[in-house]
Amino acid sequence: MKKLKLFATILAASATLMICGCTNHNAVVTVNGDAITKAQYAKAFDAIADNSMFAQMGIDLKKDPNSFLHLMIKDRVINELIVKKLLDQEIEKRHIKVSKEDMDKQLKSIIDKVGSKEKFNQLLKDNGVSTAQFKKDLTDEVKIQKLVDTLAVVSISDKDALKYYKENSDKFKIPDRVRASHILVSANPEELKAKIASSPEGKNMTEEQINAEAKKQMNQQKEKAEKLLAEVKKDPKSFAKIAKDNSDDTQSGQMGGDLGYFGKEEMVEPFAKAAFSMKPNTISDVIQTPYGYHIIMVTDRQKAGVEPFDKIKDDIKDMLTNQEKVKVLQQFVDTLKNKAKIEFNDTSFDPKNIQKALKEQAKNNPALMGAPKSAKE
Repeated sequence: MKKLKLFATILAASATLMICGCTNHNAVVTVNGDAITKAQYAKAFDAIADNSMFAQMGIDLKKDPNSFLHLMIKDRVINELIVKKLLDQEIEKRHIKVSKEDMDKQLKSIIDKVGSKEKFNQLLKDNGVSTAQFKKDLTDEVKIQKLVDTLAVVSISDKDALKYYKENSDKFKIPDRVRASHILVSANPEELKAKIASSPEGKNMTEEQINAEAKKQMNQQKEKAEKLLAEVKKDPKSFAKIAKDNSDDTQSGQMGGDLGYFGKEEMVEPFAKAAFSMKPNTISDVIQTPYGYHIIMVTDRQKAGVEPFDKIKDDIKDMLTNQEKVKVLQQFVDTLKNKAKIEFNDTSFDPKNIQKALKEQAKNNPALMGAPKSAKE
C-alpha cells in the first residue's frame, strides 16, 4: 500500500508551482495582492501538458488554446496556482518553518518504505527527478503537514484500522507470490538485427548475413550467461555481487538482482514458469525470454491469501490518517478561498469563464460530455 501525499488531491503539481510573493504588472491573477504571472502559469501548464498521457500519444495540448483539452488543463492549473498561493500565504502568516531534523525524519521514513537508499535514488532517477527538486517538493510537503497539524488533531486507532481492514478484505488479497533475484544478459534477435542493419558495416550486408551475425551475437550472449551461471553455482553466496557487476538489468542489479515479490502475471511466461517451479534458495538454469538470458534465484515463496493485519496495520493507519488530513485541508482551503480577494486581471483565466467555455464546447459536441468537468471535481 503506497503512502499518499497529504495534499495530493488538492495540489497534484506542487513541485512545479514555486511562486514569488511579489506584485507584478504581468500578473494574470492576484491573490490577496500577491501576483501569479503569465510566466508562472505557462511553466506550470507546460509541466502538466508535456507529461500527460495525451503528450505520450503525440497530441500537442499547447497548440490550440481554445481546445477542450487545453481548457481542462488551464482550469486545473489556475486553480492549483491559486491554492498554492493561499497555502503559501497562510504558512508564512503562521511562521511555519522546516528544520533539518524535520527533513531528515521525513526522508528516513520515505527510504524505509522504499526499502533502501539505493532503491530510493534509483526511483528518483527512473522518474527523472533531481535530488534538488525532490527536496523542494518534500519541503512543501512537510510545511503542509505542519499547517494541518495546527488545524486539527487527527488520530487513527488500531480499532479504526482493523474496522477498515475487515470491511475491505478484498483489497488485501494476495496471489501466490515468489521473491526472486535475477541476472540478465540482454539478447533479443530482432533488436540485434536492427542494430546490425543500422551500423556502418550492416549497410553492406545481405539479410542472410545480418541474420547470421545476429545468431552469432545471440550465441555469444548465451555463452556469457552460461559462464555467469557456472560462477553462481560454484558460490551461490556470490549471486548478489555477480548480479551487481554483470546484470544488464541495472535497476535490480544495484540491489543484487532482487526483484522483490511478484505474482505469475507480473512476469513474462518463461520467467514466471521457471520461478514458480523452483523452491526457495535454488538457482535456475539459463532461462530465455524476449529480454535475453536470465539466471534466477528464488529466495522465498508466499501462498495466496490475505495480508495479515499486523503486517499492514501501520500502512492502513497512515492511509486513513492522510485521508482525514486531506479532508481537513480541503475544508481549510475552501475557507481561505471564500475569504480571499482573488482578482483576475486577465478574465480568460477566471475559472468561471473557463467552465463556461468548456460547457459550451461540450454542448456543441456530445462526445465531450463524458469528459471531466474540472480538475476540482
